[in-house]
Amino acid sequence: MSGAGNDFILFDSKINPELKFSSEQIKKLCDRQNCIGADGILLISDSDGHDFELKYFNADGSTGALCANGTRCGIKYAYSTGKFSGTKTTFVSNGIIYSGEMIGEDKVKLYFNSPSTIKRNFKIKAAGQLINAGYVDPGGPHVVIEVKDVLLDSKNPKRFFESLDDFPVYNLGKEIRYHKDFAPHGTNVNFIEVHNSEIYIRTYERGVENETLACGTGSVAAAIITQDKYNLTLPVSLTTRSGEKLEVNFNDNNGIIEDLTLIGPAIVTFKGEITI
Repeated sequence: MSGAGNDFILFDSKINPELKFSSEQIKKLCDRQNCIGADGILLISDSDGHDFELKYFNADGSTGALCANGTRCGIKYAYSTGKFSGTKTTFVSNGIIYSGEMIGEDKVKLYFNSPSTIKRNFKIKAAGQLINAGYVDPGGPHVVIEVKDVLLDSKNPKRFFESLDDFPVYNLGKEIRYHKDFAPHGTNVNFIEVHNSEIYIRTYERGVENETLACGTGSVAAAIITQDKYNLTLPVSLTTRSGEKLEVNFNDNNGIIEDLTLIGPAIVTFKGEITI
């Protein structure tokens, strides 16, 4: 399945009873050269008291954080296989209750809980310079950096990056992902630029350990950090690396983010079998 270009392998426990994964199996399944290849694994199963349960595993075998695009894919699959009736659903993911809604054949809305942490306008020392940044945890840790705040050369204080297309997302993303300020678990890193009330975003994802074509929680974090600064009209539109658009909406109640939602595409790209 693909959520705006963020891709996942989904297994249904009704088809695969008692299916469990080791970290090594997950790494193999997500290996794009030697197996199916994906940014992560989704395992959907029945849940007492809710429509379904969704477990998410990063490509490196780790788990625990919310994957918003993967969760939207799970909602799409649950809807298409009759795991809930109507268009709205409540479900469990990583022990937390969430809700979602189908708002089109291939468009899904995910409702978030209020972010646990929001931090604006602080400095990170990376690439030989101090870089202005924001931080939001909408279910996973996310740093947000505008490319125009990063020097092309740390020794030349007058030249900054101007284009997201030419930005060293992998190198700087990896450095900040493992930065001591975010130890021991690290962070995801989002690089953005704003044009004509639209946010353009590229993300280095923890657990994938590379840039992905889209990141739902990263887009949510970027929208929260950027909306007030640029007085962007809600809902905020974001263009991901894949070219697909995500839409973030929320209410800012004196600094408390409420009614937070993410809308975007979720599709099945193919179905098949593999022996594990």
